[in-house]
Amino acid sequence: MIDLKNVSFSYDNGQNTIHAIKNMTLHIDDGEFVFVVGASGAGKSSLLKVLLRENVADEGEVTVNGFDLTHIKRRKLPQFRRSIGVVFQDFRLIPNMTVYDNIAFSLRVTDASARFIRSRVPYTLELVGLTNKAKNYPAELSGGEQQRVALARALANDPSLLIADEPTGNVDPEMSLEIIELFRHINLSGTTVLVVTHQHDLVRYFGGRTISIEAGHIVFDGLLEGEGVQHAGQ
Repeated sequence: MIDLKNVSFSYDNGQNTIHAIKNMTLHIDDGEFVFVVGASGAGKSSLLKVLLRENVADEGEVTVNGFDLTHIKRRKLPQFRRSIGVVFQDFRLIPNMTVYDNIAFSLRVTDASARFIRSRVPYTLELVGLTNKAKNYPAELSGGEQQRVALARALANDPSLLIADEPTGNVDPEMSLEIIELFRHINLSGTTVLVVTHQHDLVRYFGGRTISIEAGHIVFDGLLEGEGVQHAGQ
């Protein structure tokens, strides 16, 4: 669950104070699939950093997965961050580790047991369709396969919330559709999914709840009927 009440956030870019989020109120229920769209500079990145508690809101209340991020204690931050999986545009895989070890490493840093790692890594690889790539290195994979590894790593801790920041920015259009379909499949298992993108064509194709941000404000929050869904039914 994500709950923002009258949240504002600003930062200094060295020349000016940028008011990135302005009195924003937003609620996302457990199990929802939501697109967040907006042009560069609209406030999407600042919103993500507030949701991940990389930045602290100047005003208002922020609650994510039951954690009050306005008043959370530092010792609680690791527990909070384990409840969230994050997929980045640039994959952020460790080049000298195999696919298996990239995922296992994300579990080792949370002190997961060796037994859990041995069962969880193959499971997440199966989820993203990469069971046969476990021994490969990132450089041996296509961009779409690397993004799937990044997704498997994000799912390793079985997070209740999955946040994807421009997850299709470095893959071709056909693979972009496959990646979003995979996110939708994961959402069906009960995971809340938040996809941040500037690719409006993807949003028009899939539809669903869409939040549009401009200049730090939510200017649209509603359901769109996906063009792809319409075509599939014809």
